[in-house]
Amino acid sequence: MSGALFIVSAPSGGGKTSLVKALLEAEHEVKLSVSYTTRPARPGEMNGRDYHFVAPAEFERMLEAGEFLENAVIYGNRYGTSRKWIAEQLRDGCDILLEIDWQGAQQVRKLMAGNVSVFILPPSLEVLEQRLKGRSQDSPEAVARRLAAARREIGHVGEFDYVIINEDFNRAAQDLISIIRAERLKLSRQLARHADLINRLK
Repeated sequence: MSGALFIVSAPSGGGKTSLVKALLEAEHEVKLSVSYTTRPARPGEMNGRDYHFVAPAEFERMLEAGEFLENAVIYGNRYGTSRKWIAEQLRDGCDILLEIDWQGAQQVRKLMAGNVSVFILPPSLEVLEQRLKGRSQDSPEAVARRLAAARREIGHVGEFDYVIINEDFNRAAQDLISIIRAERLKLSRQLARHADLINRLK
């Protein structure tokens, strides 16, 4: 039995991390893949929970060894997903969620068929700008760069299976939960998970 692979992407400030947190609280059987990154930890982040924080030299070693399923450079920092961990979890029948950008999503789609991808959109660029400024983590110049990058990222929305407009957080969270639940209830996955039960009921 193999698990399902879900991808959630969004431009910076789109609300992806908060929505994924709400999903994981509602769906305990879905596991979040923890990415490796060269960026410094932000206040409140914990190594191994939010990211695996590694030095650039270690990331390069892992990349050259082929240890990443996907990797990307985002705002000067590198991010990657462990190929071995994903393969082991899926083989054991676990459903895995990748919280990655569109570049990583493209790479995963080329390598692994049958994944389900969701793109989170802000209701407007004005709202996105307000959210980025509200985080108080970036300078005005950095906010401007992130907005410009967001427009480019949004241009890839057509590559995804589902699109959620994150205007009302609770509604967007329920939309994401609904997508994951519906995909997990598809006949092919239910037949694989509950083969013994279904055979007994026939």
